[in-house]
Amino acid sequence: MSDKPAILVVQPLLSPIAAMLEPDFTVWRLWQGPPLEASHTIGALVVAGEYPIDFALVESLPNVGLIACFTAGYEGIDLAWANERGLKVSHSPGVSHEDVADLAIGLMLAAWRGLLEGHALVREGRWRPAEKRITPSLAGKHLGIVGLGAIGEAVARRAEAFGLKIAWWGPNEKPDVRWPRAASLAALAEASDILVVAARASEANRGLIDQAVIEALGPTGLLVNVARGQLVDEEALIAALKDERLGMAALDVFAAEPTPPERWADVPNVVLSPHTGGSTSGALPKMVALTRENLRRFFAGEPLANAVVE
Repeated sequence: MSDKPAILVVQPLLSPIAAMLEPDFTVWRLWQGPPLEASHTIGALVVAGEYPIDFALVESLPNVGLIACFTAGYEGIDLAWANERGLKVSHSPGVSHEDVADLAIGLMLAAWRGLLEGHALVREGRWRPAEKRITPSLAGKHLGIVGLGAIGEAVARRAEAFGLKIAWWGPNEKPDVRWPRAASLAALAEASDILVVAARASEANRGLIDQAVIEALGPTGLLVNVARGQLVDEEALIAALKDERLGMAALDVFAAEPTPPERWADVPNVVLSPHTGGSTSGALPKMVALTRENLRRFFAGEPLANAVVE
């Protein structure tokens, strides 16, 4: 029997991470079957924080004391429930926000300038120089950012280089930032040509971008979401795109992932990305390192490096 601490990696999408943790831990993989023979040895779960925790799974592992989120987000974890059971929670903050902001700008450009349509014209032999495509200018447009955390600030810094006029909205004042805060989310949407959703997800803001916000953005507006799919009322978004009450959308996250392709088959003016915002060669090793360090500290009885405390 190994003398390394035992952990359970929960979601199959974390399979590459499981392999990276094996030098330091005895790694069990839930998708290979419930670890019945090891249920009393497992001390920590490694999870992607956007997925709800299976309470029954945790209850079946009597010695689990840590839920280690590989991600920065941890909205899938009921922190009150974890606290009641004496479970510690860690996450991996401050690592991928610059990469997510890069993708937000890329999605914005792809949608605003019609890059996918232009790509298809060239590849399919439909490019006719006499039929010049005219796409909208970007400089001078109004960019609204929902949530001015690390990702939102990184988006704002990049957007300034494009000559965009920036405003933001979030529930809390930030007196030290140089961009104006809108009086409300509705006011921000109405004043924006482009609305980037970069807020941290929680049950409190599920469906934050609802039909009213979408319609305030309007038939020439672009919605970009690089936060979490649950922040946007996806049914209202799809209906608004089909009815031309919203101009465009560019999405890296969805209500259900992977999102069914048929859901988007007849939806116009969308750019879709398979939740890759923070999945980069630069960010992933750092997230693995933070997860490993939090696990090491937990099993050594030391304070966590990145504890979630709310």
